[in-house]
Amino acid sequence: MKRCRWVDEKSDIYVKYHDEEWGVPKYDDRELFELLVLESFQAGLSWLTILKRREDFRKAFDNFDVIKVSNYNQEKVEELVNNEKIIRCRGKITSTINNAKIFRQIQKEYGSFSNYIWGFTDNKIIQNEFDQLPVSTPLSDKISKDLKKRGMKYVGTVIIYSYLQAIGIVNDHEKNCFRYNKNKD
Repeated sequence: MKRCRWVDEKSDIYVKYHDEEWGVPKYDDRELFELLVLESFQAGLSWLTILKRREDFRKAFDNFDVIKVSNYNQEKVEELVNNEKIIRCRGKITSTINNAKIFRQIQKEYGSFSNYIWGFTDNKIIQNEFDQLPVSTPLSDKISKDLKKRGMKYVGTVIIYSYLQAIGIVNDHEKNCFRYNKNKD
């Protein structure tokens, strides 16, 4: 079975992520929040590092319950900063709490975060055919700019482009990958 070239086939967790999750359209706000948080923590690190700690992140961040995360206090921040099972960057932790509050505001404004994020493409999947994947696109620029304007942190255009790939708004599976045609409209 052919996969995208970036997949480390020696890593079962990476293969499973590619085969079952990456590029699969997601509409559930809890999943959308989880991946937004994980993408922000990934900044400067490898995605494999995040995937290996994903279950620990879920435990540490109350299964990415956006209401709970938005209400974290300083005591919880200190607990997270001292949790050796996750990435212990204070800036990323505090921005996650801030971003949860803004995520909830977007949910109130649009009915769901899913409505908001999918609205940028009129609920359509973008099927790319790049020979070399870009690190950002005009779409990721636009969404990043809007999220920053709303006050979110760690949502630069590169992070947002990775996020769009992860949640399936953008299908960047390579043409010879078995997943390429799986999510086409």
